[in-house]
Amino acid sequence: MTDKADLPIDPPITDLPIDTHDAGFYDGFSREVTIPAKIIVSVIIMWAIFFPVSAEETLKVANSTIIASFSSWYIYLVAALGVVCAGLALVPQSGRLRIGAPDEKPEFSRFSWFAMLFGAGIGIGMLTYSTGEPLAHFSNNPDIIRGTLEARSAEAVRPAYIYTFLHWGLAAWCTYALVGLAIGYVAYRRDLPLTIRSSLAPIFGQSMSGISGHVVDIVAVVATILGVSVTMGLGVEQFVAGLHRVGMGDWLLADSGTASTAAIVVSLLVLVGASTLSALSGVGRGIKWLSNLNMGLSFALLVLFLVAGSGLLGLTLLATGIWDYLVTLPTNSLLIFEDMGDDVSAALVQWQLDWSVFYWAWWIAFAPFVGMFIARISRGRTIREYIFGVVIVPSLMCFAWMAIVGGTAIDLELSGVAGGVIADAGISDQLFATLSILLSPGVALIVSALVVVLLMTYLVTSVDSAILIINTINGAGEDEGSRRYHILFWGAALAFMVGSMLILGGIDAIRITMIIGALPFSFVVLLMAVAIIKAVVFDLIRKKHGVPTTAQACQEWNGEVSTAD
Repeated sequence: MTDKADLPIDPPITDLPIDTHDAGFYDGFSREVTIPAKIIVSVIIMWAIFFPVSAEETLKVANSTIIASFSSWYIYLVAALGVVCAGLALVPQSGRLRIGAPDEKPEFSRFSWFAMLFGAGIGIGMLTYSTGEPLAHFSNNPDIIRGTLEARSAEAVRPAYIYTFLHWGLAAWCTYALVGLAIGYVAYRRDLPLTIRSSLAPIFGQSMSGISGHVVDIVAVVATILGVSVTMGLGVEQFVAGLHRVGMGDWLLADSGTASTAAIVVSLLVLVGASTLSALSGVGRGIKWLSNLNMGLSFALLVLFLVAGSGLLGLTLLATGIWDYLVTLPTNSLLIFEDMGDDVSAALVQWQLDWSVFYWAWWIAFAPFVGMFIARISRGRTIREYIFGVVIVPSLMCFAWMAIVGGTAIDLELSGVAGGVIADAGISDQLFATLSILLSPGVALIVSALVVVLLMTYLVTSVDSAILIINTINGAGEDEGSRRYHILFWGAALAFMVGSMLILGGIDAIRITMIIGALPFSFVVLLMAVAIIKAVVFDLIRKKHGVPTTAQACQEWNGEVSTAD
């Protein structure tokens, strides 16, 4: 028998107490997290509503200074997250470790798991950008800016997909996967609370029970609100555009062609109301059912474009796009444009800020919500299955959408059939513009209505998931339980955040606010990457020396050294 004192490593921490209130309005909640988070979000909303001029000027200054100063930080951080995910999945010893007990089985089937991953992670943006992003890079990308390609030419199509896949591929899902893994690994192997602070326990230990842990969770809640606000803002703009397309009236659009104030208010009332009702039903019913519906409608729409649209071109673009993307990935992941004082370099820097930096910040701001949600539905899977499933499958689905749907729009422009109608439309209206040209008026109306329904279900799924995750963070990792008033508060906060920012300065105002808000959490994400590496490496060392690595094994370790679990 080996004495514990002779072992080179101790068992992991299996208890991280977080004080929660035991009565009243905040029963079951950490008031040190919930109240400050509510105050910060409320201040941002009131600032935008009551001081719109000051808010707009501040956002402009932030856009030209803070965001530009940290652009390289976002790029290098996301690249590093991809390397960490690849290492954890591909190293045999770490890949075999399970997110949970060694013999634990997954709660959800793979289809439901993939459906929930896709619906909560990126479905809304995919509907907006499936035509919008390929067309944008078809019209303007670094090669066109340098003058080596002509905008909207046949030669510009293939490079357009390099940048489209760069933004919607592994970078996004590696960010989500790492955050989810850092949380889920310690929550389900070590019985730590399912919250952001627990992921840092492998580094900071019991200190995460105190003030530093509160700060981490507050930053995560604020980042989640801002990240989801961007998604909602995009969704509301496209939802309104779709309602206008199906004949709901000209009152929906302002003179600029964007959503009118009345349309924004009505849409948010409908969408947030439905999301709140869904959130009250919990993850096991409302979210799962809506996610399966989303996946079914998405595949139906994709098949429609494959058959009625430019299916052959889309499949070709899918194959060549993936190849080009993978070949250029190492270079593009680390490429940072610098302003050399000339118009071309300045345009390249602005392009990167508008696209790559915006996306990397978006994924980081979205990561606490999506990561928590992914962790919550991934218990029982091995690290290898988890990373491959979270990273590769949704990425391929996004690629297929961008290639087939976006390829159809580009083909209609290249052939002259569209005559610039699609490319010149607002990004929220481009999908509907493509349908109107591709299909007969009656069929286009029906399909556009289905897209509006799909968009609504994606919005409801994302928002209700976010509300539940925010309550879980505020509740020290506990399930939502009897927290109806708090669900209502966060639903209203999201509605006011999106509404105030859209009315203040459109989607650009939300984008800038989100990029700034993502900055504090980006440092937490870096620490999470270090923490999960340490947790996995130390568990492998523990297994080698017969030291338990799970909470259950630690409980059974009564005075004797057990065999490795």
